[in-house]
Amino acid sequence: MSEDLQQPAQARMASVVGLAQELIRRPSRAGIDDYGPVLGVLEDWLTTRSLPHRRLHDGAGALVGLLVEIPGGRPGSWWALDACVDTAPYGDETAWSFPPASGEIVDGWLLGRGSADSKLAATMFCHIAADLAPRAESLCGGLAVLLDVDEHTGDFGGARAYLTDPSTARPAGVMIGYPGMGEVVVGGRGLWRATITVHAPSGHSGSSRTVVGAVTRAAHLVRLLDTAKLPSTAGTLGFPLPPKLSVTAFHGGQGFSVTPDRVDINVDVRTTPGFDAHDAETLVRKAVAELDAELPAPKPTEVAPVAAWPPFRLAEDEQPAAALLRAAAGAGLTVRPKTAGPSNIGNLLAGEGIPATAGFGVPYEGLHGINERAHLAELPAVYAVYQRAVLGLLEG
Repeated sequence: MSEDLQQPAQARMASVVGLAQELIRRPSRAGIDDYGPVLGVLEDWLTTRSLPHRRLHDGAGALVGLLVEIPGGRPGSWWALDACVDTAPYGDETAWSFPPASGEIVDGWLLGRGSADSKLAATMFCHIAADLAPRAESLCGGLAVLLDVDEHTGDFGGARAYLTDPSTARPAGVMIGYPGMGEVVVGGRGLWRATITVHAPSGHSGSSRTVVGAVTRAAHLVRLLDTAKLPSTAGTLGFPLPPKLSVTAFHGGQGFSVTPDRVDINVDVRTTPGFDAHDAETLVRKAVAELDAELPAPKPTEVAPVAAWPPFRLAEDEQPAAALLRAAAGAGLTVRPKTAGPSNIGNLLAGEGIPATAGFGVPYEGLHGINERAHLAELPAVYAVYQRAVLGLLEG
């Protein structure tokens, strides 16, 4: 690509940051705040610039996102940029050093919930769409910008609505604007999750009759799960991380005088190509069978799977990872491909057969915690990298 995009990117920064400040000042905590105000800011900005956009709704009619579409004038694949504009909750607001909806800039940091994850990326992607719109006729395929407001719930309603919309061109790949400099996330472990219900006879805690209650049985099951041997598959099939099992919730009982007849446990298994969802379920059911054999109860333990996403990993020469890595190198940045331990929206896309990168952005602190903030000095370089990557994909 012959043109130097760093200088135009620098000229865009005041507008990118200004729009991000407006978004941060509209609270959009997942499951808490109304998303209308934060999307309204984006809609006004897009309308002023005559950029085509529309709201996305889920099957129940709930607002789950905003979609911007810039069709090219030549045949080709569509590509998507994705950033969420809903956020994690604030947590203990008294522990913050500044208001969570601040939006102020202090010592080069943009302050407030969503500054890192991912309102700054959302405004950056909207500006890139605006940059490309005047030259759209010369581009192949098209660019979609997905602004999801159902991401931090874990439901990814915006992405689901986008992928199931019959009027939308299915993307050949997606670049997700999670923050973090120095790495392009090209993969992530998958997951298999289940709720396990452990039963036992109830009774009085002071009874002279010995009863193995549900809490005792459930605690034994947790020990079985914690000591279960998972294969060390790190490095196999080109995947650098091993699987992992965690018991993440334990609910049952009330008060002191009754041994409960039921305890519910949540189990989260992070999967890999060498240890998939079927393997995870087999391991958990084996532990459950061992529990029921060692500490029998009138009713067998129940396993109810609730979610399964596949792991994913793109090769460095696979799009859109190749375009993003190449653009970063062209900007003089040393960026390495990374496979993330936590799952992300890239796993959902992988389940749909859509390759995705899931992170390259500005340095940050406090993501999902207190004092969330994003460093702005690197923003022009990040902007130019994404713009180079998009142009590389759309110029054919």
